[in-house]
Amino acid sequence: MRHRVEKKKMGRPEGHRGSLEKNLAVSLIMHEKIETTLEKAKFVKPFVERLITKAKKGFASSDKIVVFNTVKDLRKNLTNEEAIKKLMDNIAGRFENRPGGYTRIIKTGNRDGDNANTARIELLPAERKEEAPKESKKAEKKVEAKKTEKKVKKNDK
Repeated sequence: MRHRVEKKKMGRPEGHRGSLEKNLAVSLIMHEKIETTLEKAKFVKPFVERLITKAKKGFASSDKIVVFNTVKDLRKNLTNEEAIKKLMDNIAGRFENRPGGYTRIIKTGNRDGDNANTARIELLPAERKEEAPKESKKAEKKVEAKKTEKKVKKNDK
């Protein structure tokens, strides 16, 4: 019985499962979106989100020791130096103000051949600066109608 076991085994031995997770994470960080099976996408999502959260802590700190320890910690999980550099420089800065949920999984149908469920997992784009909310057309017409009524009243006096 597998009571309270959180992770899926993915039908692979422990070493293969760890390699799969790291390789999928590196591909996602480098390309920012990958096409894979739905199960693999669900499998790698929490791992990547934890990595981004760690990178954010190092990015936000001005202390060199914290940055060094963050990179050292990321090296334990990612073997690709380019991926670590991109994660620290670009991706952590992009999600600086976001509290979590850095990835999205989009189902893309079934694969030809084995009919496996496929999905695209991607990093979310940078947040846009929020502008003042635009009023609806009805609200704009009401404001214009009030202005014309005031003009008419002034002209009548």
